[in-house]
Amino acid sequence: MRIELLTAPGCPNAAAAKQTLTDCLSALSIDVPIIERIGRYPSPTVLVNGIDVMCPQGKTPIGDACRLDLPTTQRIIDALRAQRTG
Repeated sequence: MRIELLTAPGCPNAAAAKQTLTDCLSALSIDVPIIERIGRYPSPTVLVNGIDVMCPQGKTPIGDACRLDLPTTQRIIDALRAQRTG
């Protein structure tokens, strides 16, 4: 399983998103590294096997901007479970 956290430089929500992601991985006893990328991304974005947890059916937004749809605990857990069983 590949877990990525994409953030823009100086994103005020990056640390909270990383903590939420870490908590979700721990809750499900998933021991994989979080690949952190800082660049021109919609920030913060959590990808599980390349799929954005906030829009799994859609296309991941591009560009450096603050996201209004911050990754939630439930969305991250749902994505992790789906990839673990899929």
